[in-house]
Amino acid sequence: MAKTGAAKKIVDKRNNQVVATNRKARHNYTILDTFECGVVLQGTEVKSLREGQASLADAFATVDDGEVWLRNLHIPEYHLGTWTNHATRRNRKLLMHRSEIDNLTGKIRDGNLTLVPLSIYFLDGKVKVELALARGKQAHDKRQDMAKRDADREITRELGRRAKGMR
Repeated sequence: MAKTGAAKKIVDKRNNQVVATNRKARHNYTILDTFECGVVLQGTEVKSLREGQASLADAFATVDDGEVWLRNLHIPEYHLGTWTNHATRRNRKLLMHRSEIDNLTGKIRDGNLTLVPLSIYFLDGKVKVELALARGKQAHDKRQDMAKRDADREITRELGRRAKGMR
């Protein structure tokens, strides 16, 4: 039985949703490059994610023995689960192409870089993580970014006032 165009759009919209974002990552790190990775999960983890429950607050990724692992991602237990429920902060394997992993390994070894998850979301029914290659910011860099953001906001506000003829 084929799905009609309208029904397919509804399914796609439901399956493409952001579960959690790491809002502090862009404040604490300078993002150099981003990657989309698949995640190896258990059944109850996926069900918990479908309910929109996850926390990327302390999460980070490491490359160990040619494999990328996501550590400290908090996915709470599925409330309808039984004794087969998952551990909330277990290490989860990320799925990436070998060339991407080798590229990341070289960059992490060379510079003072880290892998930070930016968001976790569903894409066509599969759980994906947006992973960023990032460099930590110093306190003065954070202050400069905040000052620049405030100045840009003030400029756009003033341009809007002038366009409306208020000044």
